[in-house]
Amino acid sequence: MSARNLVIRYTLFFLSVLPLEGISQSVQHSLHNLSVSGPGEVRSSSESEVCVFCHTPHNSLPSSPLWNKDDPGYTYTLYHSSTIQAAPGQPNGSSILCLSCHDGTTALGNVMSRVVDIEFTGGITVIPEGKTNISTDLADDHPVSFDYTSGLSSADGQLRDPSSIVPPVGLQQGQLQCISCHDPHRNLTENFLVVTAQFSELCISCHQRDYWISSSHSNSSATWNGTGINPWNHTGYQNVAENGCENCHNPHNAGNKYRLMNYLEEENNCLHCHNGNVASTNLVAQLTKPYLHNVYGYNLDHDADEGELVTSMHVECEDCHNPHAVNSAPASPPAANGSLAGVRGVNQNGNPVDPLQYAYELCYRCHGDSPTKPSGRTPRQLEQNNVRLEFDPANPSHHAVNSAGANPNVPSLISPLTESSIIYCTDCHGSDGSGSPDGPHGSIFPAQLKYGYQTADFTNESPSAYELCYTCHSRNSILNDESFDDHDKHIRDLRTPCNACHDPHGISHTQGNSTANAHLINFDVSIVSPANNGTLRYESLGSFSGRCYLNCHGRNHMGWHYGY
Repeated sequence: MSARNLVIRYTLFFLSVLPLEGISQSVQHSLHNLSVSGPGEVRSSSESEVCVFCHTPHNSLPSSPLWNKDDPGYTYTLYHSSTIQAAPGQPNGSSILCLSCHDGTTALGNVMSRVVDIEFTGGITVIPEGKTNISTDLADDHPVSFDYTSGLSSADGQLRDPSSIVPPVGLQQGQLQCISCHDPHRNLTENFLVVTAQFSELCISCHQRDYWISSSHSNSSATWNGTGINPWNHTGYQNVAENGCENCHNPHNAGNKYRLMNYLEEENNCLHCHNGNVASTNLVAQLTKPYLHNVYGYNLDHDADEGELVTSMHVECEDCHNPHAVNSAPASPPAANGSLAGVRGVNQNGNPVDPLQYAYELCYRCHGDSPTKPSGRTPRQLEQNNVRLEFDPANPSHHAVNSAGANPNVPSLISPLTESSIIYCTDCHGSDGSGSPDGPHGSIFPAQLKYGYQTADFTNESPSAYELCYTCHSRNSILNDESFDDHDKHIRDLRTPCNACHDPHGISHTQGNSTANAHLINFDVSIVSPANNGTLRYESLGSFSGRCYLNCHGRNHMGWHYGY
């Protein structure tokens, strides 16, 4: 009996003893059946053998698993990133066998056991363009052919030890190969995966990402509402939890080669869901506003391995949010809520923290000691661009972002705020408008303020002109001079903006003192200038009392006294 007839005979016998479920999962009923009886569009026009496209009983190369195709012999471009601990090599073992078809270079019908190539319908020669054509550029594919050892697991910190990887996922001679994830003979789930990718089941067989199990992207039941672009057109799953890792990642032919993201533009990996069509909040609408964290303005500038301080100015969603950790857990100031879970920051002492504990530690990372931080909007008597120094609890005065303010008596505070209250940076800097999402994504107001805050001289006082201040400080209290007997005169009569005298963040104790810089006094020098004797100074004389030396609106203040 010929070798060809033996192959056919044993294949038919094998199929005959399988239960019906087994038959539906066999090669014969899968897209890997390239014979004339195959179910797919890519199939031979005449060849009836099923196994011949991969296997031959004689003169195979290599001998196991009786391979019927030549090594393609190409040098492949390999996956790389700044955070990978593994050392992928040129494909070997089963992976090079898979690539003898799936790299799109060798004719599908070019097998060792045939003198001439097997012909395919439609004149097809190589595997058609599409997701199954991986090409010789493997930089956009999950790495293969690397040693998966306990040492690698330990160095990475978020990979399972190889001893704990549970079949059917498995290593081949200690290496991760294509068949660690794919079973070429049975399409048990989808894409010939050994276990389903649904709910990240396949991915977490090896990857143990910190925080993932309690994250929103692992648990959310949110679905696409059918509007705009389908964020999951590459998976077919129905909600966020089902898509899991593949909400953002694509293990083959990824749009962004660095960490196998779905899209090259980093923000699109977030905004295709966070546009109101999956997530309930529409961040895309916020990012059309004139003052924003402009994630569209940068691409491939953020790196997961970048230093504690941001030395190259950029902003991406992942600078502020950890997609593997983000969740809906609430918090009270100054603690970080779930949207900032698992994110790095810089603490009040200027030291890196990972993960951060307090919300302001995220802001400090870019707006503190970073050499590329944005400059201030107001020219001050005491210039200070480092918000970490501005909010230091040791300062003569500061807004209460990480500790209660220095002033024990603030009659204008609106309940439930008291002198011991602490607020978030995002209580002032955030998306404007009723119903807008939390956080400083975009605003119609300068400095990404949530409410109006006019800083120009000769501004007409109104509830909207200083809405930011009046959200916490009673307008009636301010204009009734309950804390300063000339507030009304300055703000309403002389049309002097709050910003002319008050520095809303705070004054560093290395520059100011409690006499000259109580009550956030740090003059805007584009409005306020020295008195005729050259002195520019405010003196605190106790509760609700002070004295000024300055020129403003053409009036020379030489020790003018205010207070009760």
